[in-house]
Amino acid sequence: MHVQPVLGEPTLMMAFEGWNDACESASSAIRFVDAHLRGVPLADLDPDDYYDFTVRRPQVHYVSGRSGPISWPSNEFRYGVAEDGLELITGLGVEPHMRWRSYCESIVELAVDMGVQRCLLLGAYLADVVYSQPVAVSGFASDASLLDRFGIEPTSYEGPTGIVGVLANTLMEEGVEVLSLWAGLPHYITATPNPRGALALLRKVSQYLEVPFDLQKMKEDALRFEEDVSRVVASDEELSDYVKELKRREFAQ
Repeated sequence: MHVQPVLGEPTLMMAFEGWNDACESASSAIRFVDAHLRGVPLADLDPDDYYDFTVRRPQVHYVSGRSGPISWPSNEFRYGVAEDGLELITGLGVEPHMRWRSYCESIVELAVDMGVQRCLLLGAYLADVVYSQPVAVSGFASDASLLDRFGIEPTSYEGPTGIVGVLANTLMEEGVEVLSLWAGLPHYITATPNPRGALALLRKVSQYLEVPFDLQKMKEDALRFEEDVSRVVASDEELSDYVKELKRREFAQ
């Protein structure tokens, strides 16, 4: 803990780099919210217990030929207050390699200590979707009515899960309201970051938090990104044929 603020009932919002963060859409959305709120450091988790540093190596920095500080995989929490008084804790982490239950228990402990009553979890995944279509946001929630209220398609995914799924379950067991939002992005576009995914998530985040964001720059970035992708697709016959097939499948549904 860097500080011990006295908060009311703040909302916790988190994203994780790695498997849960296709094209850095979720982590980009968290960074946008941090910048909007001008959040200040609240806490961080020591990485020693949770990472294999041969998989996610620390980064060394040099200044004028001299060794500088080492940057370790980080799990940082910040807090800020929106103009309407909403208290928000944001967390940006790296999906851990080990001890997931202990990792989630640490986050839940922080949430309970801070008086958190609801949590918004962000993610993004790769799928067979047309790159030029609006990015679909699906998800799951502790209360299904939240999905209906914000026009979120319920996820039907079953299979291996990431830290977002495990953390959501742990929070719900503690009685915290959980809404998890996932942006579906085209698997055949490898460009990162993808501002279209972050934009789709932020629109839903804005609705849920009832906080208006100035998304104009991100809209412009998303438009330029789509135009760049269109040029790439048009210049690649095989890729162009694949996209046309996806459109035919979508039309047939």
